[in-house]
Amino acid sequence: MKQEEVLPIEETIGATAIAPPLPPRRSISVFRKRVRKFKTLKRGYYSFLIVAVSYAFSFILPILINNEALLLRYNGQYYFPISTFYPASEFGMDAIGEPNYRELKEQLAARNSGDWVLMPMHPYSATESLLDLPGTPPHAPSNEHPLGTDDRGRDVLARLAYGFNVSLTFAIIVLLLAESVGVFVGALLGYFGGKLDMLGQRFIEIWSSLPFLYTIIIISSIVVPIYIPGRNLVLQPSFWLLIVILAVFEWVGITYYVRGEFYREKARDYVGAAIAMGQSDTKIMFKHILPNSLTPVISFAPFTIVANIGALVALDFLGFGLPAPTPSWGELIGQGMENLTKWWLVFFPLAALFLTLLLIVFIGEAVREAFDPKEYSRLR
Repeated sequence: MKQEEVLPIEETIGATAIAPPLPPRRSISVFRKRVRKFKTLKRGYYSFLIVAVSYAFSFILPILINNEALLLRYNGQYYFPISTFYPASEFGMDAIGEPNYRELKEQLAARNSGDWVLMPMHPYSATESLLDLPGTPPHAPSNEHPLGTDDRGRDVLARLAYGFNVSLTFAIIVLLLAESVGVFVGALLGYFGGKLDMLGQRFIEIWSSLPFLYTIIIISSIVVPIYIPGRNLVLQPSFWLLIVILAVFEWVGITYYVRGEFYREKARDYVGAAIAMGQSDTKIMFKHILPNSLTPVISFAPFTIVANIGALVALDFLGFGLPAPTPSWGELIGQGMENLTKWWLVFFPLAALFLTLLLIVFIGEAVREAFDPKEYSRLR
């Protein structure tokens, strides 16, 4: 049996000493850990991708769902009606205003002169009343109108698609405005405390007791909406007015959570160190404490979006929301309640609303689980 060679202790120490050091471990921030956790929650993560992609596509709807031609060739020249207005006389049509590009496409195809019209995938607008269809509206689903038309002859698919953009844009803008005000007020109350906190809490209690629906009704009866014709999606003054009113009432909720977070965080050692270094209150509040106090803000954001969409749909359903002919899910649901025998006016708007809110709730559940402070504590 061969005896193993034993190295002297000096050589062993030398060999150990020249061994390459281990690479330093990179520290991962708590926020990145939470994002990684969110990606592992497949239901919420895939729901986020579906909503994000759908919302991104909703901004290019004019090239997908519209009654204006994308590109037109007439007498050897090219025109871009999607971005430029052309009168009907420009193309030899006896009509006033903008031509009917679907009719022009049929005329040019019948001439066989080499001229053509390139229309969107679904060549109907969300605000166009199709009065030339046989029968009286609302019309049942067909090949040209897969989801049918409403009681004014407008294509339901176009109104649902543009209504998705309007609803989600409304909810996100209200969320940003309301949470910005709520975070700012909550930060002031939680950081300074004392008399400011006591007076601020009393003001919030009085403000939150104001009736939201009655305020909407009063303002809607005073303000006259302005409609700008010739656009498929119009953000009218009433759109921004509803945003301001809803944000004015919604900022109260997040204030309590941010105030509590600031009360807890301002007792930490890092805040005392920042004060000892002579940093200003503003810098301590918004550079040091606020990043560590955003967990409730982020966790409640998806559920706030759900509440905002529900509020807009409810106001449109009651007739105090966006003015006609702005595409609105609530207005379509109201038509369905008035025409219960027209199943497409009941099923499709409610299905679109249900699927959208369901996906956002899935996102909210995943965000809440990923940002759970018990999962990744600040003290770890």
